[in-house]
Amino acid sequence: MATPLKRAVSLAAGWLADRKLPTPLRAPIYSAYARLTGARLDEVRPPLAGYPSLGAFFVRRLVDGARPIDQDPAHIVAPVDGTVQSLDPIEQGTVLQAKGRAYAVRDLLAGVGEDVELEGGFAWTIYLGPRDYHRIHAPEACRIVAARWVPGARHSVNPRVLARRPVLAINERCVLRLETGRGPLLFVLVGAVIVGRIRVVGLEPGADGALETPLERGRGEELARFEMGSTIVLLAPPGYARPLPALAPGQPIRLGAPIGRAP
Repeated sequence: MATPLKRAVSLAAGWLADRKLPTPLRAPIYSAYARLTGARLDEVRPPLAGYPSLGAFFVRRLVDGARPIDQDPAHIVAPVDGTVQSLDPIEQGTVLQAKGRAYAVRDLLAGVGEDVELEGGFAWTIYLGPRDYHRIHAPEACRIVAARWVPGARHSVNPRVLARRPVLAINERCVLRLETGRGPLLFVLVGAVIVGRIRVVGLEPGADGALETPLERGRGEELARFEMGSTIVLLAPPGYARPLPALAPGQPIRLGAPIGRAP
């Protein structure tokens, strides 16, 4: 579980991020943030002064056409902007987190998708940094059929931290089961040190188990958001898809670009 200190830091950061900024200061503050982090203001849906707080700016929307969505039906597409952290086969029930550190897939999933055979499948792990667009989109047309919010720690998910401790399977997270035309995908949204809020469009936080009414999402349609940077893990059963050969750890990736192909 999150320590009292880390929970207090998260709450304080959330409180500060939600404070309304004076309108004349908004554009200068967001411009300074962009210079510090590398965020691209030319992609932000204007006006900058229309984002009342830093928290609102973190989940900023993009101008139309900023993220073309690959439409090849054999592809799954990147659900986020970020950096590829790892591309791993699922072997002996585990996935490598970083530098040889493995974690158990079933621990990560916290009971979601227990009937899905994952041995021999693949996992894509993508890290979202402060510069990145923070909304999460569907990797292909799907129905969200189950969700589980899992309490846990709030360790940093910076790649340097992941090299030292098994963070992904112990941090707070939301686990989604997506049903697609080719079968199930399991999608894990992992919280971090100052990410206490993971929102899924159309679901109240804390949902646990099968949904009475599955949520339909088209390819590239908004699915969820982090209210700060974090990490996603997408897990596919064997025979569903394999990472594209050109994709490699450390590579920046943009929402909508292909990341996997059906074998």
